[in-house]
Amino acid sequence: MATKKVILRTIKLFLLGLLLQGGYFHGRHDLTYGVDVSKIRWMGVLQRISIGYLFAAMSEIWLVDSIMVDSPMAFVKKCYIQWMVAFLFCTFYMCLLYGLYVPDWEFEVPSTNLFGYEFGTKIVNCGVKGSLEPPCNAVGLIDRFFFGEHHLYQHPVYRRTKHCSVNSPDYGPLPPNSPGWCLAPFDPEGILSSLMAAITCFLGLQFGHILVHFKGHMQRLCLWSVCSFIILITGYVFELLGVPLCKPLYTLSYMCITAGASGLALTIIFYIVDVKHFRKPTMILQWMGMNALIIYALAACDLFPAAIQGFYWGSPENNLVDDTESLFQVMLHSKKWGTLVFVIMEILFWGLVAGFLHLKGIYVRL
Repeated sequence: MATKKVILRTIKLFLLGLLLQGGYFHGRHDLTYGVDVSKIRWMGVLQRISIGYLFAAMSEIWLVDSIMVDSPMAFVKKCYIQWMVAFLFCTFYMCLLYGLYVPDWEFEVPSTNLFGYEFGTKIVNCGVKGSLEPPCNAVGLIDRFFFGEHHLYQHPVYRRTKHCSVNSPDYGPLPPNSPGWCLAPFDPEGILSSLMAAITCFLGLQFGHILVHFKGHMQRLCLWSVCSFIILITGYVFELLGVPLCKPLYTLSYMCITAGASGLALTIIFYIVDVKHFRKPTMILQWMGMNALIIYALAACDLFPAAIQGFYWGSPENNLVDDTESLFQVMLHSKKWGTLVFVIMEILFWGLVAGFLHLKGIYVRL
């Protein structure tokens, strides 16, 4: 029964992600919608979450011993198979990342690209093994093999680097003598990187085990702190050994450092809220956590801003969303600082929306 529920929820999360990030909604600054099914993007944030949830939940259902936890050693005996599976996932990821040979490959630059790039077939010269550079890594190779280039994310983050944009760190025209791979598609939520992201779910699961099996607040805080520091230090060690901190590839060092930092953040918030009972300063975070899915869909996927932009004065550029952002930029005499304040105001707005939903007892979940 539990397995059936997990599979059903995984499918619902994946399909929702496909709807939100598959290309049907075009986001801000584009009042159109619809997607060419031959170019739909198969992976995305919710799809990655669904994969991590599936692996973590299945391991919890089938791999955890039913013994009573009355000591740290009993805790190890209960969960050690999960830890072995997570270790095997990490090993498998590293073997593929550094062991797969990436041959030369080609891709098509569409004639309708945003900055008028020269369209046609581009060839990327690789012929390497173990490269972590944007054009020649194993993460992109696996995604191109299973999905094809047309089903990958078409605006990867490396198009905003100084090598690929004169407006870096924003998108823009290509600089002179830019490498050909600047126009290549790449999915930051691809198959191999999602496998490593699933390890984050395993680690979060262990923090949940500590919460369930150890009832004393100080026990929890100590165990969480020790685990977080160990994971954090492990990540920095891997970085020193040459595994770069890279989110698009979701490298082992990135996973460890972000998971360790998140564990420390959880420990601090738990101490403030559950030990010292200072709940009011974090109330807005609680509200957003209770309705995380609807907030993500409306705000992070730009559904609400795009809907508001549908009401404009004279031309689509004169709308409430863009004019508010421009107002902050003018007031602060800086595009960057104005945008930052606008984003902070957006977060506060959605926190209040989540508070209103909580007040009315409305919770959207799958």
